[in-house]
Amino acid sequence: MTTSNNHVNLRKQVAPYEENNLKSSIRQLCNTIIPLVILWYSAYLSLSISYWLTLPLAMVTAGFVIRTFIIFHDCCHGSFFKSKRANDIIGTITGVLTLVPYQQWKQSHSIHHATSSNLDKRGVGDMWVLTVEEYAASTPMRKLAYRFYRNPLVMFGLGPIAVFLVQYRFNRKGARRKERVNTHLTNALIAVLYAALIWAIGWQAFLLVQGPVFFVSGLLGIWLFYVQHQFEDSYFEKEDEWSYVNAAVDGSSYYKLPKLLQWITGNIGFHHVHHLSPKVPNYNLEKAHAATPPLHKATTITIRTSLQSLSHRLWDESSKRFVSFRDVKHRLRKQAAEMTAEGTSVASAAIKPRRASLQGK
Repeated sequence: MTTSNNHVNLRKQVAPYEENNLKSSIRQLCNTIIPLVILWYSAYLSLSISYWLTLPLAMVTAGFVIRTFIIFHDCCHGSFFKSKRANDIIGTITGVLTLVPYQQWKQSHSIHHATSSNLDKRGVGDMWVLTVEEYAASTPMRKLAYRFYRNPLVMFGLGPIAVFLVQYRFNRKGARRKERVNTHLTNALIAVLYAALIWAIGWQAFLLVQGPVFFVSGLLGIWLFYVQHQFEDSYFEKEDEWSYVNAAVDGSSYYKLPKLLQWITGNIGFHHVHHLSPKVPNYNLEKAHAATPPLHKATTITIRTSLQSLSHRLWDESSKRFVSFRDVKHRLRKQAAEMTAEGTSVASAAIKPRRASLQGK
């Protein structure tokens, strides 16, 4: 765990990589949006050949949707361009392409960064996480709701529909006018874009192409967000013990991906670097990691080891790690058995003096 003495130095070491480069940003826009459009159109053309050709093309297209989202993500942090106006414009456009309202997500994501891994400030821009004690004290209905939410089939199967098609179409309670207007604008632009595509190629062709593109990109997006904070020995603390730097370095993973997938996902696997300094543009994340030795100690996960996170359900404050529902079930049964045994012992101890008293009489 990073000590407080190293916090300032660590952020200073990363600071030089916060400088964005206009040429790099424009280059990334070109090598992301142009292939996205070409691949989507190619997937449509392939319908006349075979849908078995369309599906793999749609999956590759979904990868470029993820890469588009990384640009959107950088714009939300104001790290893609120096100009706030440029970030807002490109952020809104890429938000339309990824079905995410720019101002709404920008607000909730900034809260996520400010409160990540803080047990006293959960609930905005993050996954629903309960501690073992909270789960044990929950009502049956709350337990059922939590188990439903944490089920992989629900999270990654229904999740893309619930989040991208439903949740992001509405403003959050208490949203400011700028945020509300941006959400309405995003919805209107999505409607216009989809209506134009349906008019041009027909609704059946549109669904056959956009359906798998949407689902695969949504699933992968939720997976990346999930796995980079939900590893076994992650970091969660109460407010009085919580540290921003520890939350970044110890509560965010280094998702070591093959180079092609690292490129497609815009280096977001260097999530510990991103949480330490959100102003570092995605194309500088790897450089910042390589140049900062203390960051090499961050928890490293691979595609194979990341699959273990599917069993992580509850945060155990006593052992400082994620545990499964099965682990908690065994523990609660053991505690119940111990309490029963203790109760029996107390009762027996109380009965013995009474029997001795009766025998004396």
